[in-house]
Amino acid sequence: MKKNIAVIPGDGIGPEVTAQSIKVLNAIAEHYGHEFNYTYCLMGAVAIDATGSALPPETIATCLESDAILVGAVGHPRYDKDPSAKIRPEQGLLGIRKVLQLYCNIRPLTIYPSLKHLSPLKESLLEGIDLVVYRELTGGIYFGEKYTSEDGLSAFDTNTYTVAEIERITHLAFKNAQVRRKKLTLVDKSNVLETCRLWRSVVQRIAPEYDDVATNYMYVDNAAMQLILNPKQFDVILAENMFGDIISGEAGVLGGSLGLAPSASVGNITSLFEPVHGSYPQATGKDIANPIGSILSAAMMLDYFHLFKEAKRVREAVSWTLNNKFVTKDIDPINFYFTSTLGELIADYVGHRITDEVNHENIELRKSTVI
Repeated sequence: MKKNIAVIPGDGIGPEVTAQSIKVLNAIAEHYGHEFNYTYCLMGAVAIDATGSALPPETIATCLESDAILVGAVGHPRYDKDPSAKIRPEQGLLGIRKVLQLYCNIRPLTIYPSLKHLSPLKESLLEGIDLVVYRELTGGIYFGEKYTSEDGLSAFDTNTYTVAEIERITHLAFKNAQVRRKKLTLVDKSNVLETCRLWRSVVQRIAPEYDDVATNYMYVDNAAMQLILNPKQFDVILAENMFGDIISGEAGVLGGSLGLAPSASVGNITSLFEPVHGSYPQATGKDIANPIGSILSAAMMLDYFHLFKEAKRVREAVSWTLNNKFVTKDIDPINFYFTSTLGELIADYVGHRITDEVNHENIELRKSTVI
């Protein structure tokens, strides 16, 4: 199989973790006989510095011509400290979602047995967790009309949804629930918000088409509590843009580190894959960032290409790495391995150049693995 992939390394640790995903994709291509061609693009703070735009036209053009997009991270602290900035790195992400019609963000949650001690929850609450969040990505308050009064004393953001926007992601979420544990929970605030009442009415109308799926409805404040008190009750969580952003962030930390969490953004034209974490500027250039969220995002890309065997191999390699305590500093601040070392290990495992028996000392020294 031949695929053209647009690569947007982005800001902060983005280039470092993305480089590890490319290592793994190259190992997949070599071992399974595929061809992946990469075109590198700018987005975020680096794009602003180079072009004055967070999302240059050249990046859009490349993405439109690609089979999929791999993104690192976007953001820079100098913009976080300046709320008055007219151009911000995050505008690149919002812009690409809108231009490419990436209307559905998918964030699975995996609990690795060897990392349960890192979760903020008791281990007993982690048993049986297997959930995925479907977040609407191109509508709602993030894209609504915005206004700040001239005197700076008032402001508003509008939250708007259409039936068509709700329907398309709802069908995707139900179809995924059918091949999972057949449960879907709509998270909303329909007791006070008109847009959420529209969401609930649309989902209620569509639900009978998927009569093998049990459909539940939960207010977002209760859902946030239930995600802590009894997370295993959830299978597929469906939410509008802002609520999905918050709920998926909460879910992401249950696994022990945001650095482990992948995501996919599905659209009408192409799809985009990126780790959930931010640009983490404090770790930039130190080779300590966790690349697993990015590598698992690449695995989701392989699923998107219908390369299911290859995606499974990547996930097996990640599990093997974690089970053998090959982890980055966010997982173990004392006995940790470098970002690039993890990328090499996972690529070697994917390419069948490594077995379950390894020499930890040689890996620490960045030598070839010795059985």
